[in-house]
Amino acid sequence: MGIQRIESATYGIDDLDECVRFFEDFGLLLVEKTEEHAVFETLTGQTLHLDSRPGPQLPPPVEPGPTLREVVWGVDTAAELERLVAAVGRDRTVFESVDGVHHCVDETGFGVGLALARPRTVTVVPRPANALGNVTRWNSFLQPIDRVRPLRMCHVALNIPKQGKDEALAFYLDRLGFRATDVVEPMGVFMQAAGDDDQHTMLLCHRPDKAGVNHIAYEVPGFDDVVEGGNHMIERGWREARRLGRHTIGSNVFRFLHAPCGGRVEYAADMDRVDDSYETRVHETTPPHHIWALRTNRDQETS
Repeated sequence: MGIQRIESATYGIDDLDECVRFFEDFGLLLVEKTEEHAVFETLTGQTLHLDSRPGPQLPPPVEPGPTLREVVWGVDTAAELERLVAAVGRDRTVFESVDGVHHCVDETGFGVGLALARPRTVTVVPRPANALGNVTRWNSFLQPIDRVRPLRMCHVALNIPKQGKDEALAFYLDRLGFRATDVVEPMGVFMQAAGDDDQHTMLLCHRPDKAGVNHIAYEVPGFDDVVEGGNHMIERGWREARRLGRHTIGSNVFRFLHAPCGGRVEYAADMDRVDDSYETRVHETTPPHHIWALRTNRDQETS
């Protein structure tokens, strides 16, 4: 089948301790830390790498300051991995590191890795909800979520220059087997990996003249996790990047935070799932960013 999921992401950073504090607060599990490097895991076994002195195996950063340097994609079988490595290696250097990851660079300059996927099974139990005619919670009371723990990295969004966008897109569609699910002609292309059922696994956002990381989204079990996770981050002193809302494309509930590693991170829940019968939608104009976003007039002065 091909690519199943994001396997790992690596950032080049300035302040390791600050980044470690951020992702511990965010809810990832710290599994390794040295003076120059830290590794976090999601509950499904994906890894986040933070490097204050990135090694020569990573390409140069595509933007100044801390930023995303490489995304490694997990592939389902050794045969598919061999096929994809051959496809990307037709016109660029690919090298294999000792951990079995095959590394190359995409058209924009972002590092791209390919490796066998090693998913870890996790049991997801959403909070029971009540509605008229559909009661699932009897004689029990909800408590605050003690700790929001992201299940997985569910998608990555990259900013790419508008000039050359077709070639940048073709690398992922033609070489790596992604398919376009929503094409927003003025803004970018949402893509789904071959082995994923999320409405999008990746987004390439067109920008007039610059490249950079936009965000990585982390799925959490439900709406309450998005709200309470964001509240916890604000209480810990981190800055929210966008108010709570629900996206138009993908339909997921979201909350964004500025991250010291570069770009933003997103708590996400309730993403649309689509199968092969879903036909690519082409939008000549950019749809509204969200179906709804949190509004309040509670703090406005009244006369």
